Amino acid sequence: MTKKKIVIDLKEIIELRHYFHQHPELSNNEFNTTKKIKAVLTAWKVSILPTGLDTGILAEIKGKQPGSIIALRADIDALPVQEETSLAFKSLNSGIMHACGHDLHLTSLLGAIKYFKDNRDQIKGTIRFLFQPAEEAGGGAEQVIKKNVLKDVKAILGFHNNPNLPVGTIAVQSGPMMAGCYKFEITIKGQGSHGAKPEKGHDPIIAVTEIVGALQTIVSRNINPQDAVVVSVTNINAGNVWNVIPSEAYLQGTVRLFDEKNAKLVRQRLFELTEGIAKAFGQSVEIGWSERALPINNDSNLTQAVINNLSSTVHKPLLSMAGEDFATYQKKIPGVFAFVGSNGASDAADWHEPNFVGLDETLTTGVDYFIEGAKGLLAYLNEEMK
Repeated sequence: MTKKKIVIDLKEIIELRHYFHQHPELSNNEFNTTKKIKAVLTAWKVSILPTGLDTGILAEIKGKQPGSIIALRADIDALPVQEETSLAFKSLNSGIMHACGHDLHLTSLLGAIKYFKDNRDQIKGTIRFLFQPAEEAGGGAEQVIKKNVLKDVKAILGFHNNPNLPVGTIAVQSGPMMAGCYKFEITIKGQGSHGAKPEKGHDPIIAVTEIVGALQTIVSRNINPQDAVVVSVTNINAGNVWNVIPSEAYLQGTVRLFDEKNAKLVRQRLFELTEGIAKAFGQSVEIGWSERALPINNDSNLTQAVINNLSSTVHKPLLSMAGEDFATYQKKIPGVFAFVGSNGASDAADWHEPNFVGLDETLTTGVDYFIEGAKGLLAYLNEEMK
C-alpha cells in the first residue's frame, strides 16, 4: 500500500537553493553559507547548538513527546570547478561551483526543518540537523567527530543526489552503497644523468613505468573476482628537460573498494611491489597512503525502518565507486544513506563536471526523504527502548 506523501510549500526552499547555488564556497571556507543558514534558522526560531566548528551548523528541534535523539546530515561545500551550465542561477563565484549538488542537500535539510518546526507533535524524541562543512576536501566528518558534535545521537540519516537517476527516485539498501576512497603517493629517488649517458645514473622513470604496470596486478591477481576494487594511477611527474634523465619521479592515484579487508590487502601489495621494484633498480622509494573516506555501509535494521516509512518507491542502488565521508559517522553511529534522483536525462552530466545540473524538483523527494526517514528511525529506536 502506497503511503500518502507529505505536502509542503517549497517556494522558499527553492529560492534558498538558488541562492546557495549562486554563492558556492570551498571546503572549510563556507563562512557565508554558514551565516546564511544561521540567519534562516534564527528567523524560523529554531535552536542552534554550539559545535566548536569554524564552519557548519548544528540545529535542534525537540518533539513534544520523549524519545531517542537522531541526526539528519547534509554537506554544504562546493568544488573548485568553473560552472558551464545555462542555469539562470549559475554560480557568481568564479572558479567555484556546486558541481556535486550539495546545495540540493542542504536545502532539502532546511525543508525538513521547516516542516518539523511546525509539526513538533509528530516528533517522538529529538532531531538534530547537521550542516557539515568540508565533505569534498577537508575531512569535515572527522572534524565533527573530533569536536564531539554528535554526542548522544543514536542514529544518523543522509543522502546524496544522483543525476543518473530520475527525479522522484530513491535508491537505498542495507549494506554497501558507496566505496571507500584511499589516496597513494609514490616518490622514486634514483640518480640523474645526461640523456645520452643513461649508464651513469639510475633512471627513476623506468622504475615508475614498471610500478604502474605492476600495480594493475593487485586487483587482477590478488582480489576475489566477485569483489569490486579499483586501483587507478592518476598522475605521473618526472623531469623538465628533454635531454636530462631526472633524479626523481613521482606518481599518485586512488583506490576504491567496499570491504575494508581489501584495503589492507591492496595497501600491503602496493608497498611490497613498489619497494621491490625500486630495490631491483637500485633506487629508494617513499610511499604515502591515506584514507580519504571509508566505505558506506548501511545498518540493516535502521535501513528497513526507513524504507518502511517512505512514500516513494525504493529501488535497488547501483553501487558507486565514488567516496563520501558519511561513512566516518557510520563507524561511530549506525546510519542510513541513500541516493535521491536529481536528473535522469540520458546525457546528464555526472558529479564534479562543469555542466552538472541537479533539478529543483529533486527537493520534493529530498525533503520527504529526510522527514519520512526521520520518523521511521525514531519509531524503530523508540520501540527498541521499550
